[in-house]
Amino acid sequence: MPDRMASDRDVARDETHALISSDKVEGSAVYGPDRARIGSVYTLMIEKRSGQVSYAVVSFGGFLGIGDDHYPLPWQSLAYDAELGGYVTTVTRDQLEDAPRYRADEVPWRDPAYGPSVSQYYAIPTI
Repeated sequence: MPDRMASDRDVARDETHALISSDKVEGSAVYGPDRARIGSVYTLMIEKRSGQVSYAVVSFGGFLGIGDDHYPLPWQSLAYDAELGGYVTTVTRDQLEDAPRYRADEVPWRDPAYGPSVSQYYAIPTI
């Protein structure tokens, strides 16, 4: 009998021209408006009720993942670029200097005010 768990995982990872599984987004390169690589997607924050991706948490800096800062960027600020094989953001380096961020050992999302503060910083509607 085939391993049902393995085949279920394979189906979940199948892509269409418009869909991609979250595990393939995590680790994807992120490029700035100038198309220079600035980091990679650490994780996605998904709104529980709507199922919409709200933020891509992007890691910048550090060495081998040690000391990385995590920046939640509004999902709508990212666009997939097939030529680069990653996401290009409209967020500038100047915006990132004062942007909400956290260390890998922190969990700011537990604070109900954190998400709205990120939305406020980027002037997007609060979820």
